[in-house]
Amino acid sequence: MHPVATALVRALGDLRQPRIMVLILIPPLAAFAVWGALVWTYAGDWARWVSDWVAGASWLAWVGSLGLSWVFIWASTIVAVALLLPVMLITALVVTELVAMPVIVPWVGKRHFPRLEPRRGGTVAGSLANAAAAIAVFVVLWLITLPLWLTGIGALLAPLLLAAHFNQRMFRYDALAEHATAAEYASIVARARGRFFGLGVLLGALYWVPFVNLAVPVLGALAFTHLCLGELAQLRDRIEDRGLRIED
Repeated sequence: MHPVATALVRALGDLRQPRIMVLILIPPLAAFAVWGALVWTYAGDWARWVSDWVAGASWLAWVGSLGLSWVFIWASTIVAVALLLPVMLITALVVTELVAMPVIVPWVGKRHFPRLEPRRGGTVAGSLANAAAAIAVFVVLWLITLPLWLTGIGALLAPLLLAAHFNQRMFRYDALAEHATAAEYASIVARARGRFFGLGVLLGALYWVPFVNLAVPVLGALAFTHLCLGELAQLRDRIEDRGLRIED
C-alpha cells in the first residue's frame, strides 16, 4: 500500500481510541466559537459598510441607478466567507498543534513505532517559527488567490490546494520534532515533499464533507504523524543497512 494511504488508514483506525476521541471536537469547536462570535457581532456592519461604500462612491453611481447594488452585496458575502474560512482553518490547526499534537505524537510513536529512537531534534522555538512561517505563507497565498473565489472552478481548487500546503507545513515539524534530528528532518522533507502534499490534498478534500470535516484537524495530525514517523523509520533502516547515520 502507498505510504500516504497507509498513514490515512491507520489514522482513521486511531480515531476510535478513547483518548483520541476526546480530542476530536476541541479544534473545530474552538474555531466555531471564536469566529462564530465575531461573525454574529460584525456581519451586519460588514453588509452596511459595503452598501455605504457603493452608495458613496461616485464612480459606482451608475450601479445604484441601474438597481444593481445587490451585485456588490452578493460579492461582499462571498468575500466575507472567503476571508472567514482561512481564519477558521488557521484557528483549528493552531489549536490542534497546541492541544492534540503533544498527545498524538508520543502515543503514535509508542503504539505503532516502538523501536523508533527519539532523538529530539526539534525545539519549541522551531515549532513556533514553523507555525508562524506556515501561517504567513498561507495568508499571503490566500489573499493573492482571492479573486478566484468569484470564478467557478477556482473557488474549489484554490482553497483545496492552499489547505493541502498549509496542512503539511503545519504538521510535519511537530510530527518529527520528538523523534528526528534536525538533519533527519531536512532529509525527510526533501525526499517526501510530494507525499506530504498528496496527503494534504486528501485531507483538504475532506474539509468539504459536512460533519466529517469536524474530525479533519485531528485526523490530519494523526495521518501526518504516521506518515512522518514511517518515513523516518525507512530512512534509518536504509542508513543502518549502509552502516551510516545522519548526524546533526
